[in-house]
Amino acid sequence: MIEASLQEVLIEENLKRFLLVLSIALSVAILPQVFSWLRRIPYTLLLVIVGLGLALADVRLIELSPELILLIFLPPLLFEASWNLKWTMLKRDLIPISLYASLGVFITIAGIAISLNQFVGFSLTTALLIGASLSATDPVSVTALFRSLGVGKRLTTLMEGESLFNDGVAVVAFGFLAAFSQGAANLALQPILTQLIAVVGIGLAVGGLIGFGTSYLTQRLDLPLVEQSLTLVVAYSAFVISEELGGSGVIGVVTTGLILGNFGSLIGMSPRTRIIVSEFWEFLAFFVNSIVFLLIGTQVRFANLGENLGAIAAAIAAIILTRAIVIYGLGGLSNYFAHSAIPLPKQTVLWWGGLRGAVTIALVLSVPDSFAGREVVIATVFGTVLFTLLVQGLTIQPMLQKLNLLGDQSIRQQYLAVIARQAALRRVRQRLSDVEQQLGVESKFYLKQVWLVEEELTRLQAEIEQLQTNYPDLQTIVAEQLQAELLSIEADTYAEFVRLGRLNQELPLFLRVETIEESS
Repeated sequence: MIEASLQEVLIEENLKRFLLVLSIALSVAILPQVFSWLRRIPYTLLLVIVGLGLALADVRLIELSPELILLIFLPPLLFEASWNLKWTMLKRDLIPISLYASLGVFITIAGIAISLNQFVGFSLTTALLIGASLSATDPVSVTALFRSLGVGKRLTTLMEGESLFNDGVAVVAFGFLAAFSQGAANLALQPILTQLIAVVGIGLAVGGLIGFGTSYLTQRLDLPLVEQSLTLVVAYSAFVISEELGGSGVIGVVTTGLILGNFGSLIGMSPRTRIIVSEFWEFLAFFVNSIVFLLIGTQVRFANLGENLGAIAAAIAAIILTRAIVIYGLGGLSNYFAHSAIPLPKQTVLWWGGLRGAVTIALVLSVPDSFAGREVVIATVFGTVLFTLLVQGLTIQPMLQKLNLLGDQSIRQQYLAVIARQAALRRVRQRLSDVEQQLGVESKFYLKQVWLVEEELTRLQAEIEQLQTNYPDLQTIVAEQLQAELLSIEADTYAEFVRLGRLNQELPLFLRVETIEESS
């Protein structure tokens, strides 16, 4: 009886803390609407700053455990990013992304470990653990800024694609090095490669089976809320099953998300369902990111940071240098051998935008308590993460401006608004034509409405032509929207034929194949 009462009190206390965290996060989201100058700061970075303020006041909201991040927070973040990552865009840069996410991880680990071992005097095991923790990139803040500023899709795809696969390799590398620090593994090349292949392979296999299985299951359903719930279940299932089988949960979730976002949602979901599912995951990613980034700030122990400033400085310098080697070196190889054609300005943004975040924090917090230098490792990693988030994260927009990579989002929004108004008024004109002969409609009123609509349509057409002349790239917006609409119609037709029993399985999307061939 006493134990039950204690559990109820504990649950109530945790619920209050959770609601407090959520209330603070939502308050931070509202602040930029009140103070316009705060809009220059990405929302996630603003959360970190508020969290640091709470930590400075010694306010600790919730203890951030690795299990909380890896098992509860990480799957939805990974699934949402992979669901929205277009395979056609990813395939174009699969070689540089693969190089960044594989060789790039090992270069980063080695560079950080050498720096800390040689210049700070850390033991090899301690330096390797720090390097593995910091090898996982987290571009959430940067890609959110990219979208708000209208930065090109290719740069966003490169950043997100690298991070999604990079996280999987980094988690595997960290697990191996953590086992090595406990004397349960060796650093010979063969066992490392064998384990890496096995872990990645299991993750790909589990993610593929769940992704394709769910895709075909949704063909038999037309229940938006059920299909939405199903995506949530499979996101966590892919992670848990992959981990239970000894594979990478990160790779499992990413594979499932890519398949459902690029295949399952087209063959098995109606347009309405796809919108519902996409909006659900957009909300969930916002919700989870709000909590994670706020809690990252509150976990900082300023006294520990001050005691390890030398190690933090060495880690920061190593990260910046190794990131340059990875992006410029491997990017140059990809440009030369695979003709990736990633220009230098974009490489520079990729270099500076390699932030560290939730995955890094989760990894370092999972260092065993028995590890002798655990507090030093945590302080070094936290200090480095804060530098990447606050210094690099807050300076990425000026860098985009300097490199002329800042998108014309305001012009695009203006163009889309004009297109939308034109479409609406054309429907109004069609309705006026339908009621022209209708009895009871006053002729004077009717003619006035026709005149108003025609005048506005003429003005809108002139504005559209002017915008297209000044900004030729805007014309691709309409083409992209029309292409997406046509693909949706084709996919929905095949799915409907399957539901009616007139086809055994969906046909490949003809329009998608034609589009890919034209762009290649």
